[in-house]
Amino acid sequence: MVTAMSTMIPNIVDNIGGISLVPWTFALYELGSILVGAGSGLIVYRYRLRNPMSIAALVFTLGSIICALANIMPVMLVGRLFQGLGGGGLVAMSFVAIGTLFPSHLMPRAMAIISAIWGTSAFLGPLIGALFVEHLSWQSAFWYFTILSVVLATWIRFGFSDLSTGEIAKSGGRFPVRRLLVLCLGVLLIATAGINVSTAKTPILVLAGVALLWLFLRMDARVEDNRLLPKRPIGFTKRTSAGLTMILCFAMGAMAVTVYGPLFMVKIHQFSIIAAGYVVALTAVGWSVAAMLVSGVPVSLDTRVILLGMSILTAGIVGLIYAITEGPLLLLGLFVIMEGFGFGLAWSSILRRLLTLVDADDRERTSAAIPTVHRLGFAIGAAWIGIVANAAGLATGASVETIEFVARSVFISCLPFALLGLVAAVKFVSSR
Repeated sequence: MVTAMSTMIPNIVDNIGGISLVPWTFALYELGSILVGAGSGLIVYRYRLRNPMSIAALVFTLGSIICALANIMPVMLVGRLFQGLGGGGLVAMSFVAIGTLFPSHLMPRAMAIISAIWGTSAFLGPLIGALFVEHLSWQSAFWYFTILSVVLATWIRFGFSDLSTGEIAKSGGRFPVRRLLVLCLGVLLIATAGINVSTAKTPILVLAGVALLWLFLRMDARVEDNRLLPKRPIGFTKRTSAGLTMILCFAMGAMAVTVYGPLFMVKIHQFSIIAAGYVVALTAVGWSVAAMLVSGVPVSLDTRVILLGMSILTAGIVGLIYAITEGPLLLLGLFVIMEGFGFGLAWSSILRRLLTLVDADDRERTSAAIPTVHRLGFAIGAAWIGIVANAAGLATGASVETIEFVARSVFISCLPFALLGLVAAVKFVSSR
């Protein structure tokens, strides 16, 4: 769905407008994913897997219907929020299942299978999006996803028996509505700062958003029975905190390709919609290939694999600063695939190492926190580059020179997050 949406964005903007809101189509999807994903561990503890996953698929269906009917960008954003609620729930609950159903030595193989499935769907996304845009309409693509999600919901509900998630005691705590609202409001304030950029309003909104994210972490750390994240999840002092910080930073640093990649490629290089979409899809291809290559890697090599993967990812981000405006297509594709390859190479080892480092009573919570933090990075990253893009003139300028300046600014702004991610990676793999 993500790569299909990226492929269709240039056509959607031409049809219903809202170019300044493009980052919101991804940020709101990720926010919806966070809302359900952050509480997925609690949901699974209480209701197991089958019913919550089937309901999540139906919520995704509702979001797809709203998107198909959208005639202005704000309506599209509502649909994307519901798609995120459903899609994020499905992904996060899958991670919880892996963390609880599989022993540690089988986790890389389970992750490799999921990565292969995800990579296949991501590779098909641009083809689906381009075919519908060029031969029917972008609205028909959302109707197609509506049908698929209804089929998925039916299969989950009636196609297999409910799965036990191991010896997990049911949580007696309440669902953390207030904490999740604070979290999402923080991201929304950062995203809002990028709509109409001004020297007075934008910094205030960004600082307020960051303050609310900090407040969320403080609120979550004070509870025990339904805590969403491990204690002190973000920072550089603990190895577990460094691991989650690494995921957050690299997700933020790699978001520019997904949000603006096809738009920049179409406007600057006059690539076809399907070519631009497939360049973005190379991220998923790289991830899947790398995950399959290291599916049997022993625990003793986790440190080297993580550092190698994060270094390759950083090199891809650096390369795209040049290639996004200069091309050519092959060089763009190389750096994009490096982003995905780096993450895919390290992902299974990251998961295994994190679950090894945390206390036993935090194992399932950490399993759910990994995709949540990953998506939080996507959401904050989308909000941040929206600020950079609109400040650089995307919403007001249509010339190639303006678009090139915006593209360089966006990709340069991602580099500090990648460098912070590398620092966190070194701490994460340290021996103490």
